[in-house]
Amino acid sequence: MAPRVLITDNLSPAGLDLLRKAGLEIDLRSGLTPPQVREALQTADGIIIRSGTTLTPEILQGQPRLKAIVRAGVGVDNIDIPSATREGIVVMNTPAGNTTSTAEHTIAMLMALSRNIGPAAASMKAGKWDRKSFTGTQLSGKTLAVVGLGRIGMAVARRAIGLDMKVIGYDPFLSTQKGAEQGIEVVRNIDDLIDRCEFLTVHTPLTDETRGVINAARIARMKKGVRIINCARGGIVDEAALADALESGHVAGAALDVFVKEPPDDQRLTKLPNVLATPHLGASTDEAQELVAIEAAEILGGFLLRGEVRHAVNMMPLTAAEMNDVRVYLDLARRLGLMLAQLNRGQQVKAAQLVFRGDAASKNTRIITSAFAAGLLEQALDDYVNIVNAELLAKERGIRITEQVSTEQGDFATLIRATVETETGKLEAAGTIFGRQFQRLVRFDEFALDAHLDGVLLIYHHRDVPGQIGFLGTTLGKHGVNIAHMALGRVAPGGSAVGVFNLDSLPPEAALAEIRDNPVCTGVEVVQLPEPGAALPWLVSPS
Repeated sequence: MAPRVLITDNLSPAGLDLLRKAGLEIDLRSGLTPPQVREALQTADGIIIRSGTTLTPEILQGQPRLKAIVRAGVGVDNIDIPSATREGIVVMNTPAGNTTSTAEHTIAMLMALSRNIGPAAASMKAGKWDRKSFTGTQLSGKTLAVVGLGRIGMAVARRAIGLDMKVIGYDPFLSTQKGAEQGIEVVRNIDDLIDRCEFLTVHTPLTDETRGVINAARIARMKKGVRIINCARGGIVDEAALADALESGHVAGAALDVFVKEPPDDQRLTKLPNVLATPHLGASTDEAQELVAIEAAEILGGFLLRGEVRHAVNMMPLTAAEMNDVRVYLDLARRLGLMLAQLNRGQQVKAAQLVFRGDAASKNTRIITSAFAAGLLEQALDDYVNIVNAELLAKERGIRITEQVSTEQGDFATLIRATVETETGKLEAAGTIFGRQFQRLVRFDEFALDAHLDGVLLIYHHRDVPGQIGFLGTTLGKHGVNIAHMALGRVAPGGSAVGVFNLDSLPPEAALAEIRDNPVCTGVEVVQLPEPGAALPWLVSPS
């Protein structure tokens, strides 16, 4: 019997034709209620959706036949990924189909903003002939700052260079050399570009780190008359701060295709005369819709008919035996990657090396390295990073990842040591496994220690003098933060030392400020890792 595919949103005929030609049975039903979607999935091997269908835990639980979900588009916010993972359902998206249309829309907004196309057209429709009010500015010779140089950001940059603009960009995972090859000056942090541009466009995913990254303080530092474009995700640019700057005249104009809430309840921004707004049209072209439909059909057909896995956001093709053998090592490597990424603080990553010793060296180290790369990259890219694509994404950004393997055990039966090389230095962390499941941090830079590699970590750099444990405990306790575990490391008595404190909650900024004010403190960092036993976000057991 041919695999059956449920399609609950409008899909281009080109995609439907491709599915039929592949021999798949199509169940095309739009406008279903959630209970109806759940019922229809009982007889489906795969489903293709767009933004109109939401797959909740209630819908996904208890679907023994469903093997794969394909989102015809990039965003998978309308799919409960943890539930799909728990149910053994592969989730895949179509990241390539929207790139050109979104990049073109960004350039269209850029050009329309610079020449006041929107208000000038509205004036003509009102029967006026007013040339003086709509004098614009040419793009040639101007500097465009691109925050986020993934697929779409890079496509925008190439088009802007074609308009004779100077392009500077920020992306912590794109090397200076790779950027220069594309004609882009890559800077080390956002603050190095915001006061150098006449136009700024953002192309990052929306995460806790990027939410409000273009905020009131950064806008105030920009040149008077700057113009800002957001065709990525609502919330990357602080809407209230942008509105204030537009009203004051500090920002000359803004072009917005996305908003925190869509449609926006607050019309303050959209009604400003110097704002060009569109209703999330970045991917709304006939070509993009056809491309994502074709890509979705190819991905689902390849999976159901040939077992191919492309653009998966939640799994790696492993047998049950392989998964059981390496799961704890994948988890350890990912945690090391997450830790080093957060400690990196936006420095450009040039290279990374993993050293496997003892039992770890006998495992599938390539997959473990991919898990480390996923942890290193997953919070910084607009791609959905997993162990399938992490090393490729690193390579595209000029990050060289190497392995070294030794079966000698050394001080531990098993050890993974990760080193990240940036433009200014190196970061190193090593972990081991106690028992069969407990991850431990046993080395941090030059310090040997024994810390739990989970939850909230406060890393306290200081001179080794008496009273520091009491100082940390008192300071954190005053702010209602409990210490669950602590580990100390030093090179020699009285020299440099580090304390790694596992906390029950994030410390407030006031507590961190007090710690920094300690005369013997040389640095404080906070790292957030998964809780003990947390499931890997992109790994499921094949059925």
